[in-house]
Amino acid sequence: MRMEKVPDIVIGRLPLYLRALTQMSAEGSSVTSSHDLARRLGISSAQIRKDLSQFGEFGKQGTGYNISFLREQLEKILGVDKTWDVAVIGIGDLGRAIAHYAGFLHRGFQVCCLYDSDPEKIGEIIKGIKVQSMDLMVQGIRQMNIKVAMLAVPLSAAQQVADDLAKAGVRAILNYAPTSIKVPEGVHVQQIDPVLHLQHMTYYIDKP
Repeated sequence: MRMEKVPDIVIGRLPLYLRALTQMSAEGSSVTSSHDLARRLGISSAQIRKDLSQFGEFGKQGTGYNISFLREQLEKILGVDKTWDVAVIGIGDLGRAIAHYAGFLHRGFQVCCLYDSDPEKIGEIIKGIKVQSMDLMVQGIRQMNIKVAMLAVPLSAAQQVADDLAKAGVRAILNYAPTSIKVPEGVHVQQIDPVLHLQHMTYYIDKP
């Protein structure tokens, strides 16, 4: 598979394809086409074919894609053909909801440790996992060799925690804090701020 210099926007669409294929498989389908995927996702069939061609040839003209095979290939490309341990930092309402969410495991991620600075939360057990002090975070993440973290701390703490996560060896941070964070080269950040998405959508509400 050719994986060098693939645009990030293409990588961002691969999980959409994988999710659609998983749904198709659950519905009992075994074969699909770029046109079927396009109808489900609102992405042109030409774009889907172009995206997939960045990694090789997965289908045949006239016969389409074998769903099981294409799912397996996309899982390998995205690195979710294995389970990644995930640290959740900040056990407020959002962090607690993340810790309780059952949808991660069957999609390649497992929450394995929780950290917070609030003495009242430290020691609490959530889904069988003990909330630990932030003072233990860097050492704990290093020892467990965790590469993925979800950041759900207040804005004021986000950059310092991100710095500590990078020092601990984390390579991917999903940032729920309402601010942009700076990270060293080699650490990838995805920003999740619901307010930004709401503000994006409200622009269109009163437009003709």
